[in-house]
Formats: sequence, C-alpha cells, structure tokens
Amino acid sequence: MDDTALDALERTGVTIREAGPDDDAAGIRPGRVALPESTGEVAALMRVSAEHDLAVVPVGGGTKLHWGRPPERCDLLIDTCCLSEVVEHAAGDLVVRVQAGVTMEALARMLAAKGQELALDVPFDGATVGGTLATATAGPRRLRYGTARDLLIGITVVLADGTIARSGGKVVKNVAGYDLGKLFTGSYGTLGVITEATFRLHPLAANRRWVTFSLPGSPAGLRDLQTLAGALAAAQSEPSAIELDWPDVQGPLTVSALVEGTACADRAAAVQELIGRDCAVSGEAPGWWGRPVGEEVLLELRVPPAAAGRSLLAVREAAGDGGVAVRGALGSGVFGISSRTRLDAFVPAVRQGLDGRLVVLSAAGEPVADPWGETGAIVLMRSVKERFDPDRRMCPGRFVGGI
Repeated sequence: MDDTALDALERTGVTIREAGPDDDAAGIRPGRVALPESTGEVAALMRVSAEHDLAVVPVGGGTKLHWGRPPERCDLLIDTCCLSEVVEHAAGDLVVRVQAGVTMEALARMLAAKGQELALDVPFDGATVGGTLATATAGPRRLRYGTARDLLIGITVVLADGTIARSGGKVVKNVAGYDLGKLFTGSYGTLGVITEATFRLHPLAANRRWVTFSLPGSPAGLRDLQTLAGALAAAQSEPSAIELDWPDVQGPLTVSALVEGTACADRAAAVQELIGRDCAVSGEAPGWWGRPVGEEVLLELRVPPAAAGRSLLAVREAAGDGGVAVRGALGSGVFGISSRTRLDAFVPAVRQGLDGRLVVLSAAGEPVADPWGETGAIVLMRSVKERFDPDRRMCPGRFVGGI
C-alpha cells in the first residue's frame, strides 16, 4: 500500500493499525487493518479502497479467517470488532437487530436474560454475527429451525464502491431486485461487508432431553444408522436435532437426538422406544455436542439426508487406516470431517460418485487442488460477483472458482 492510499485511509478518521500474524487471511498478511465503529465508517473505508484499488477482506472474530483459498491480495483487513452493539431488541415481536461484530455468545447471553434465543448453535467460540452469516455456519438444530439464511430477516451491507444497501427488516431497499440477505449469507466476504443483521428469534425451550446410543461403524451399522435416522426425523416426537459423533471411522459411532419444549420426558421415552436399543437419556448434552470436529484440518460434507449412510460409508472406505473423524447433523446431511490422511488422495476418493458436495474449509497449509469441488451454479455466481464487485477487490480469489 503506497503512502497516498494510507493517508487517504487515515483521513477517514477510522483507527488504522499495522497488521500482525493473527491478521493473516488464509496465510496472506494484509497491508493494514482498519477498525471502524459504524456502517458509515465502513462506507468511508470502502470508498477510499475503490479510489486506490485496494483489495479488502472483512473479518469478525477471526475464527474462520483461515477458511477458503488464500486471497490473491489483501491490502486492507476490515475488522468489525468495534461494531459490537445490539441496536434493537423487540422482545414482543421476537426480533433483534445487531451490528456485525457482536459475538454469538454475547448475543445468546443477552437474549437468554429475556427468555429468547437465536437458534443457530454456532460451533466456534468467538464467532461474530457477521462471520456467521458470511460463512453460513449453523449448528445441530438446523433440522428444526433452519440455518442463518432462514432466520435472517434483514441485513445492512456496504458494497465495494462504498454504497450502503439495506434489505428486509423495517427498511426494504433491495439492489436491482436482489435478496441481499440470501446473497450475502455464505458469500465469504466476496460481495461486500456485512455491518448489521436483523434476526427472527424463538422462545427458550423450557426443557431439553438428549437420547444417546451407540452403533458399530461397520457397513451393517451404517445401514442401521440410515434407517434409524429416517425414522427419527419423521417421528411424532419431533427431535430438534439428530447428531452423529464418529471419532474414528474405523470404530464405533454415537448418535444423540434432542427433544425440547413441552412433555419432554414423554417424547424422549418415545424416541428411546423407537430406537429399540440401549439408550442414555439426559438433561445435559454430550460433551461433543455442537463442537467442531476439528479446526486446523476441517472438511464439510453436504449430502441429502437419505444418502447420509452410503456417503459416510464412502468416507470410511476412503480413509483406509488413516485417522479420520466425522461429526455432524444426520437429520440435515451436513457433516464436519477432520482428517490426518493426505487430502490430495482422500478428497478425490470421497468425491467420486458422491451424491452431494465435499468442501475443504481448512487444510492447515496442505495444498488442495480444488477445495470447493464442482459447482453447478458457477456461471450465475460469477455474474453476481461481476454485478457487486466488478473490479474484484473483495476477497479476490478466495471463493468458489476463484471468485
């Protein structure tokens, strides 16, 4: 970054500091780090970046800053840590509006004091609202409540040229007819900077019960798993989540189903009867529940729930004798995978004939030829990128197909 651009950034009045090792975006050190305190300050930074052709990477808690491909360049890291206010909580309407830098833990504590929650169960400590939306992360209860995309009802973003755009919530101002909330959720910062979000809330459940059982991780066990998962998902007891923990794919696995709300004990008993084998019923979650299976090496497998059993068998066969662990949502078909095997062999072996997608989120520096895999919507995605960021300055090259 030259002195002219740096002077222009400093004239915005936003705090600008030098970058350190903790600011690296997938291994790329930014030129400078900016700490804006409002949407207007983010817009001022983006206008300067547009004038001086600076590549920008937004960051929240930094828990997923190492995900995806390294950006082709990173002149300015916009850290949203100072965008940390709960702007409005309309408890009677079950709606909350927050700035992007609010951590999910802080938001959960504030809402719990009012008997409400944002039902996302984000698995990463320190994750922020903006980062959760940008990477579309959600936890076990996506089966009942959906994902961030489903719970988001309004969003404020700053586009690559510094334009402030709002969609949904109390103010509706779409950009050329786009649904900004859906576009920006899962966009990995490649379309603009999320600065505020409005969510639909739910009342906190009065009671919860986890029904937990084990199965062998053999092909026969995986067939039983598929049958049980389908039966649980369709059960009248309506589990909010059905999660799997498989710490070694050559060994046994554990499944836990969550029921919550009214008549919890009776519904848990009905789940236990449906399973038809020894179960543990507890008011406390298993220690692994809602936690990431790995962080340094982390893959995400998404398959139709009806194909979960055979997809997990493909993971088991591709793993060989190597250390591969799986944890995730049986009811939704979304699994995290941690692997100590060579990814350049393991990833293609799993993808071969897979009825779904395997994405390498984090590879701990190990080279992966194609972390995202084939994407049928790549032409449309490139068109959207061209519309929102024609100069390719927002996280250039970090997302699917080098977007």
